[in-house]
Amino acid sequence: MKNRRFGLAAFVAILVVLPGVARAADYHHVHLSSPNVPEAVQWYIANMGCTAMNRPDACQIGTTQLIFANRKPDAGSEGSGVDHIGFSFADLTAKMGAFQAAGVKVVTQPRDVPGLFKVGFIEDPWGTRIEVVQDPEKLGLHHVHLRAPEPETALAWYKKMFGGESGKLKDRIDGLRFKGVWLLVAKGDATPSEGHAIDHIGWRTSNLAARTSELKGQSVKFTTEPRPLTLASGTVVNFAYLEGPSGAKIELVQR
Repeated sequence: MKNRRFGLAAFVAILVVLPGVARAADYHHVHLSSPNVPEAVQWYIANMGCTAMNRPDACQIGTTQLIFANRKPDAGSEGSGVDHIGFSFADLTAKMGAFQAAGVKVVTQPRDVPGLFKVGFIEDPWGTRIEVVQDPEKLGLHHVHLRAPEPETALAWYKKMFGGESGKLKDRIDGLRFKGVWLLVAKGDATPSEGHAIDHIGWRTSNLAARTSELKGQSVKFTTEPRPLTLASGTVVNFAYLEGPSGAKIELVQR
């Protein structure tokens, strides 16, 4: 029994220190752009079920933050490396009626996708493409949908760099799960996400310096080296930016 315990402990130790072994990271936020941040925060609270936070530039849904940069986006999110985000509602037909009553731009009315769920598309006032679905197994923030010419390669990259649980959404769509939020990749050419309505996505780490060193060892390109940032609340966070597949901008934060 002692030998078996020692063997398990040694195996776990190897996983902790061995370079290149994927370790699950905490998916942290989606960073969007709006020239009117208070209005954007309230729009997502009123229409998407988000809740207020103790910072004026963000709201939260589940364990994920939506953070807003005070700038007019250069373009909408569609076609960028971070194409759209998805929210799930218990009754999508009723929710679409509420969207229309609130003046929300409806791009595609809901339709049933056999073997999947009911799906539609809306757009926020600043160009973020939002997929709305009726998936009773995962309400709230449902997924972040990236775009890349080779989805399998992109998913393998995210798995290697950030961990996550590999799976198939409804046994049909390959993806990674981070605390229940799906990371999906659609096939297609993409433009860099920086400057678009969805500027970037972010993961949280407990040790930014060590994580940066580890990722650089995997030939990951950092566009901004680790540095501190003082929020309006006085909280200091450390952050860095790196480049994902197809120009998806990614932030690492330590706080």
